[in-house]
Amino acid sequence: MTPETSQPVPEEHLDSLPFPYSQRPYCPYEPFEKRVKKIRVLVVNNLLRYESDLSDVARREWGESAAAKLERERYISGLAMDNIVNNIMRLVEAPDVRVVHLSEAVEAAAEFRPQAIVLSGTLSDFDYYDPAMLRRFASFAVKTTTPILGICGGHQLIGLCFGVGCVTLDNHEPGEQRDGRNFEYQYRFIRITDPEDPIFRGIHERDAGVWQDYTTEGRILRVWQNHGLQLPRVPEGFKLLATAYLCRNQMMVKREEGQLIYTVQFHLEKSFQDLTSSLQRINPNLSPEERKRLLREEASSRTLWAHPNESRDGRLLFENFLLLALEHTKGAQ
Repeated sequence: MTPETSQPVPEEHLDSLPFPYSQRPYCPYEPFEKRVKKIRVLVVNNLLRYESDLSDVARREWGESAAAKLERERYISGLAMDNIVNNIMRLVEAPDVRVVHLSEAVEAAAEFRPQAIVLSGTLSDFDYYDPAMLRRFASFAVKTTTPILGICGGHQLIGLCFGVGCVTLDNHEPGEQRDGRNFEYQYRFIRITDPEDPIFRGIHERDAGVWQDYTTEGRILRVWQNHGLQLPRVPEGFKLLATAYLCRNQMMVKREEGQLIYTVQFHLEKSFQDLTSSLQRINPNLSPEERKRLLREEASSRTLWAHPNESRDGRLLFENFLLLALEHTKGAQ
């Protein structure tokens, strides 16, 4: 790992965001056309799979429960990878996607020669990961010129690669607070701090279908949060792009030394979640309108903010990253 260096979040960005920002209970569906023709994407599964992925800390603390915990990580990783790949399929006309584990990422990047790399979220603290596996990926991440998008745990992994470790949301070391942590688990608004960055193209356009008017009310994005750790600082060479009151480093970018690395603490890949897709769990004898109403009520109680169709903001950010990755790759060539 590189030495720990960082830049503080500017004071002018530390003002609290109201929540809920408005009383709208959902994000309306917005039809769109695919703007990405084709792209080669390597999706990296950052969750743990086998005992060989574990550190001595994990083996000691997990003990006999390690097998069950790894089985759970493998199950969740399948869902997470499907979600990311589904986003790419929905955004690209002719995608070429390969999914590999973190332990295989360096070799896969050399063989597959992707035009973009997407790092998934995580479930366990990084001190549970084999240190050699993390060091190997870090040596790749700090040098590669292939564009990278880090999502949630992938955002934290990039921070770790560039010398900034994770802390809890109330600034404890992960090992000091394994249980009883504060979590963000709901849709929240975050504030854009650098609206001129090209990753935000189209966020303020009114002529692309249904308009989400909160975006003009204060450079606001509506995103899904699901994390109990955060990066307390912005690594050297990165620039802050978005912030919020509970977790300051919500989004950052690095464009130095031929690199293009975007990372987001939130889950922009939740773009196409449709809570009405599980209607079979609702009494089939009810009318379609009543079944949808009941499902959305259930979803609202789970997530604190119902999400019936899609997250326009997450979809635009993901799409813009893919387009920027193609521009970057073409420019490098």
